[in-house]
Amino acid sequence: MEENSERRKERRLRYHWPIWFAEDFNDTLSQGQMVDVSSRAAAFTCHVDEHCPYAGQHLTARFSVPRFLPKQAFDMASFTRSGQVSRVDEVNKFVRRIAIQFVHPLPFKPGEQASSDFEAQQKLKAVTI
Repeated sequence: MEENSERRKERRLRYHWPIWFAEDFNDTLSQGQMVDVSSRAAAFTCHVDEHCPYAGQHLTARFSVPRFLPKQAFDMASFTRSGQVSRVDEVNKFVRRIAIQFVHPLPFKPGEQASSDFEAQQKLKAVTI
């Protein structure tokens, strides 16, 4: 019998775009790299330093999400969301992967705009930095 360990209720949009975050948004912002996003959560990587988030920490993040339009077009929608760090994974000794759960969800489901992950990746090829 094959087990499925996937617990996500919503498909995530995988893309690489800058994300800025801080515990207090009036402080200096740190920059990370978005890994994936859903309407209720995001994952990003950041350098290991004194600003690297820890599990349970409250963060505010500013980021943009591609919104796919008809005929292969897209636009970037910008958001600021507060949330709690639910997980911190060590990628290597210099980089951590941070998962944050938003207090208020995004107004759309980013990963469900395309019919497949392949279609989403094809649409995003031109926007990835």
